[in-house]
Amino acid sequence: MLRIHREGYTILGGLTAILCLLFFGSLYIFPNLELLQNLIVFGGITIFFAVVYFFRDPIRPLPCLPNAIIAPADGKVVVIEETVENEYLKCTCRQVSIFMSPLNVHVNRAPVQGIVRYVQHHAGLFLPAWNPKSSEKNERNTVVLQTEDGKLILYRQIAGAMARRICCYTTPDQVVAQGQEVGFIKFGSRVDIFLPLDAKINVQLGATVRGGQTVLATF
Repeated sequence: MLRIHREGYTILGGLTAILCLLFFGSLYIFPNLELLQNLIVFGGITIFFAVVYFFRDPIRPLPCLPNAIIAPADGKVVVIEETVENEYLKCTCRQVSIFMSPLNVHVNRAPVQGIVRYVQHHAGLFLPAWNPKSSEKNERNTVVLQTEDGKLILYRQIAGAMARRICCYTTPDQVVAQGQEVGFIKFGSRVDIFLPLDAKINVQLGATVRGGQTVLATF
């Protein structure tokens, strides 16, 4: 059964109303052009199901892997490197970045179980999500989770050239489960995750990962 994410309800409702007006309008304006009417209907239905596909929300069981960091998003690994995280951690970390194309599931999930220590939204640009500067220049939302043994994991939701809304469902001091839904980014985006240097990376550059399922790294 296909489940639609709640972020898509309003968009799909509005799109349905527009397409109905378009369909009935074509019958009135072009009463004798059946081919054109059929093309309009076919195009409208194609657009509708494309939007439904984008807002799909697959049911995935919560993992129970206390020594693992799970992928926070579906997509392709485009960055694996050591870098300095300057917003909150203020130290050298291992960064893994996941590019989410419009064809990927866009639900974001908690990489570890822990307590939310920091949530901050930043206004910014809308550079393509694959651009290295998008991590610091684009509109973004940063969240820090603290595990039971005190390790800090930072993930950052980053808007892309098409993305115009980042949804974050976490608040400071909230306890989240590993794999729990923590956000959604509309229409193409990227998620960066910053890990301690003692984390062992389990994926390679270019790998395809699934949010809430793929093990990115282990402690």
